[in-house]
Amino acid sequence: MNAELLEKMSKKVGGKFRLASLMQKRVRELLFGSPKLVETEHRDYFEIALLEIESGKIGLPLPDVAAEKEKPVKG
Repeated sequence: MNAELLEKMSKKVGGKFRLASLMQKRVRELLFGSPKLVETEHRDYFEIALLEIESGKIGLPLPDVAAEKEKPVKG
């Protein structure tokens, strides 16, 4: 896998942890029979998930930073 592509993808979804989380979730869905969201001849679920992220078919919602700041701190 191309390191530049992975870096681009991690920026697109909000970081490396978020990319890993999204990839894990999507590969699991594909393993359990979810249909591919992109037209490809790839049979590798990892490649399929990356293509889906690259094309914008899947993603994780970005957290609402303003809402997080408004939450009271328990303590």
